[in-house]
Amino acid sequence: MLTIRRAEDRGVAEFGWLSSRHTFSFGQYRNPRFDGYSDLLVINDDVVSPGQGFGRHGHRDMEIISYVLDGQLEHRDSLGNGSVMMHGDVQRMSAGTGVMHSEFNASESHCVHFYQIWIQPDRDGYPPSYEQTRLDPAALAGRLALIAAPAGEGAAVAIHQDARLYAGRFSTGARLTHALPARRRGYLQLARGSLTVNGLPLDEGDGLFIEDEARLDLESVQDSEVLLFDLR
Repeated sequence: MLTIRRAEDRGVAEFGWLSSRHTFSFGQYRNPRFDGYSDLLVINDDVVSPGQGFGRHGHRDMEIISYVLDGQLEHRDSLGNGSVMMHGDVQRMSAGTGVMHSEFNASESHCVHFYQIWIQPDRDGYPPSYEQTRLDPAALAGRLALIAAPAGEGAAVAIHQDARLYAGRFSTGARLTHALPARRRGYLQLARGSLTVNGLPLDEGDGLFIEDEARLDLESVQDSEVLLFDLR
């Protein structure tokens, strides 16, 4: 079964410096129909104005993944990490027993567009930790590459949950068939472009809940970028 979550139906947050769209309940947006999906609790589609950002704040017991589409995102945290992310970078912060961090647009002239993703860990109390990696463009071209997964599975970053995140970039007309594990759920987020999934048309920002499907047949209508979650 495939159920579309249209981009225009997501929660909206507009703060002048931040334009955000919420797939699931977050902040002042509350929708009991969309209080997460399996261990996937947050998918926020954020655009931050030049020189602006999220000031220092804390998190606990959450796997937080950032994926940049455009611009530069600067990260600082209480573990001593500091970095600037660009398109093609993926970052994982395990908040664990507690971490403080900030995220700012590193540019004074261009917006930064990124996805912020929260996944519930398999238990509370992990030591906080951080990872950031540059993804190989060739590994993403025309395929779904594993970018986040439990440790030991060869993903770009490791998370503390039986969940996997794939990313792919597809040129116009590209096709891909992706097999889905039995008795698992999935969620597909179309980060940019347009494509069809098992014949269903999706446009930029749309999402797709996936249950009891053996495979996904993707065809890119326009150049597109996809995030796919494999969930319990």
